[in-house]
Amino acid sequence: MLRPERMSKVSVTGSKGVMPTVIETIHELNLVHLSDYDGSWEGFDNGNPIEGADDASEKLVTVRALESTLGLSEAEASGQGTLAENWEQRLEEVRTRINELDDQQTEVREELRQVDERIDRVAPFAELGIDLDLLSGYDTVDVLVGEGSEAEVQAALEAAEDIRAYETFTSGDVVAIVAAPTGEIDPVEDAGDADNVIDDALVGIEFTRYDVPDTEQSPSAYVSELEDRKYELESRIDEIDDELERIEREEGSFLLQLEAELTIEVQRAEAPLQFATSDRAFIAEGWVPSDELERLKTALRNAVGDSLEIEELERASYDRHGRTHTDGVHQGTQDAKEGDEPSADADEDDQQQQKAVTDGGSAVTMGDEPPTIQDNPSAAKPFEMLVQAVNRPKYNELDPTIFLFLTFPLFFGFMISDVGYGLLYVLIGFYMYKGFDSPGISSLGGVAIWAGAFTILFGILFGEFFGLHELGYMIFGEGGAPMGDKGLSPATADFVYAWLIVAVALGVMHLNIAWILDFIENIQHGHGLWGAITHSGSWLLMLNGIWIWVFTPQAAGVKPEFIFTAFDGQPFDFGFSGFDMMTVFTVPADIAYLGGFEATFPFLMVIAGIVLLAIGDPVELAEFAMPFAHVVSYARMTAVLLAKGGMAFVVNLLTFGAYETTDGSRPFAAPWNEIPEGSVEMFPGLFHMGDGAVAIAAFAFGVVVLILGHILVLLLGITSAGLQGIRLEYVEFFGKFYDGGGKNYEPFGDDRTRSED
Repeated sequence: MLRPERMSKVSVTGSKGVMPTVIETIHELNLVHLSDYDGSWEGFDNGNPIEGADDASEKLVTVRALESTLGLSEAEASGQGTLAENWEQRLEEVRTRINELDDQQTEVREELRQVDERIDRVAPFAELGIDLDLLSGYDTVDVLVGEGSEAEVQAALEAAEDIRAYETFTSGDVVAIVAAPTGEIDPVEDAGDADNVIDDALVGIEFTRYDVPDTEQSPSAYVSELEDRKYELESRIDEIDDELERIEREEGSFLLQLEAELTIEVQRAEAPLQFATSDRAFIAEGWVPSDELERLKTALRNAVGDSLEIEELERASYDRHGRTHTDGVHQGTQDAKEGDEPSADADEDDQQQQKAVTDGGSAVTMGDEPPTIQDNPSAAKPFEMLVQAVNRPKYNELDPTIFLFLTFPLFFGFMISDVGYGLLYVLIGFYMYKGFDSPGISSLGGVAIWAGAFTILFGILFGEFFGLHELGYMIFGEGGAPMGDKGLSPATADFVYAWLIVAVALGVMHLNIAWILDFIENIQHGHGLWGAITHSGSWLLMLNGIWIWVFTPQAAGVKPEFIFTAFDGQPFDFGFSGFDMMTVFTVPADIAYLGGFEATFPFLMVIAGIVLLAIGDPVELAEFAMPFAHVVSYARMTAVLLAKGGMAFVVNLLTFGAYETTDGSRPFAAPWNEIPEGSVEMFPGLFHMGDGAVAIAAFAFGVVVLILGHILVLLLGITSAGLQGIRLEYVEFFGKFYDGGGKNYEPFGDDRTRSED
């Protein structure tokens, strides 16, 4: 539960003749997370793919390309059949047909793009209604068509010294300009002087120039012809799409099954790339769950008999700082490769290992870390996704999933605490859990179910149903819900103080768990008991010391009064008015400055924690206030509790209205509430507003406000309570002990269910 599944490093050694059979057997078992050989052993190199790997890879690429062209997904396929012997011929026929259609579609789309561009270019001229042959071919005048401000264009033309006369034709923002240059122009010798006089005049103003299309047709006729061509091209694209959809329906299952078969074939064929091989032998290593080791051995022996050596090299420990057998041998080999002087023990290990390889025995060649398979109860499984959102746990560190499972729904439920919203969260979560194939969405659904269940639990304790409190009286009788009120009204403001203290208590509990886990990690992973005391025990002492001190009478004048009264009569009478002073000793009165100071037990806990931290990790003294500040951060739960309750209150108030009774209570004027005589209306609400048609319209609008308002509160509950709750887990909780960075377990085989990220 707190640790991943135990993993064993196995080595499989045999002759190359049995390697294909071994690969096929391991692949079918889908158990072994293969290690990559690093080429560190003399006489052994990475193996070569089995014959046929290149051809299978090429066909696999082809199949996936065809699936991409068709937009094929497994859900769209009509079923799976059995591959016929002539599947290669069928694949070639499908490939040829799809590629032809794809090429045709590309050509048609390109022509369609060009047609659209030509339509866009001629549209301004069609808007002007001037024949295109009238806009070009002149020797003594300059003609320009473009888009811009007519007033700015005319002002620029008036100011141009090189233009003696001009005329403009406009339609919308499109302007056609005809201008004659200043002076006499010979049509033959000086025609070029007429060119660009308009361009020169328009320098400095915003004007987009349009080139005149090369056609003798009128703009409208030209556009009409282009529109006809565009329709033909779009029809052709639809025909090609229909043909591709037909191929998808007929050949989709074939392509999907072929991809699966080729994927398996390529995996098997390329497996030797991860092996250490010589001319006659091979060594394969990998990680397998220790509980499955015997099944692996039995399957391999049944497949190839005694011509194979199978050895469990190590059963990986959870000590992240300890040197494993694998690490030691591998490091010794690396030292020798780098030209360093290896130790005598490392040299002896290398010699023994080389001898094992030479003799055909198994050998440790790959110094990799074991992958992580999280091992949690089924109820907590959905919360593994939230942990992996930060990072997968390392094999040798504690998995916080179970604590996330125990605390996140608790925090979320406390912040929302409403039976109505809780039921909706459960229903939404159940739909996500059952209605989607995606592991991520299904996991979120499981989280939502648990969060909704705790929301219902706290909703019952608060007696609240969509912001209404009648549920508390229905379940618990005249006294109402045991948790009283959320403190939204001035008369019940004392409840707010109680919920602040509850949030702080939850924070102290949460951080104690975090630093206790860190304490355990430090003991097990290299620091020893003293290291755990200085690194983690110091924070535990400061955390508990400072918060016990907060609730003692010492310096009561600077502490808020409610911490002593909230559970001693206002609003709860549990008889808790804080902790005793717990004085250990008192500084004599005749000592300057400190005279009469009482050194209490919690105060000394804080001092001891600071001293231990200074001994073990003095750099962290800069964060000595963290135990106080991080606990205060949990007060955000009370803020969300009040905000959500306040929003639900406003929705109900707008809809039902409220009144004040003679005894001072202020219930909603809901249909099921009888308004006592003598009550004073505070706000009529949409359900009780106006007469006649106005009342009907107000009632209908009230129904809309009631439904949409509570939907809004429901959604904001996810974003506020969900985000704030997960922030407390990730920042305040995980930050104390969790690193992450574990390796995903990806067994060699065709079933990826267990290894999906």
